Amino acid sequence: MLTGDNQHVASVIGEQLGIDEVISEVLPDEKAAHITSLKGRYEHVAMVGDGINDAPALALADVGIAMGTGSDVAIESAPMTLLNSNPASVSYAISLSRATVRNIKQNLFGAFIYNTLGIPIAAGVLYPLFGFLLSPVFAGAAMALSSITVVTNANRLRKFQHKG
Repeated sequence: MLTGDNQHVASVIGEQLGIDEVISEVLPDEKAAHITSLKGRYEHVAMVGDGINDAPALALADVGIAMGTGSDVAIESAPMTLLNSNPASVSYAISLSRATVRNIKQNLFGAFIYNTLGIPIAAGVLYPLFGFLLSPVFAGAAMALSSITVVTNANRLRKFQHKG
């Protein structure tokens, strides 16, 4: 946790949130330098902020998250903006992002398998062996079914429940 608050307050909040490393009493112009330092030590660094003084650090972080009630500069600097100021929303947004990426990978895998099997069949690879040729009507229906499968899988995200 990187904050301008005093050490005691930052330690208490960090402990409540389960954060091991707390960097406190950071001046506004030092936040970007701390983010750069943290990026050298960790694979990914996220920054959550709401003020003008957070904007450079939000832009430098791998994941910059602005609180929607914050300054316009912070909101413009961060790739992600939460529409409220509830810190629990950060955890929810990260979980939803992971679920979305997982869903995209499932859709890509399904499309890859479907096309790996479907295109040769539509091209007539089974005709010499089995005398089977896919009718254009069935090929079109199969393509529509593929699209319906992808959309249905993506719609599962509407029922996403955060476990945390």
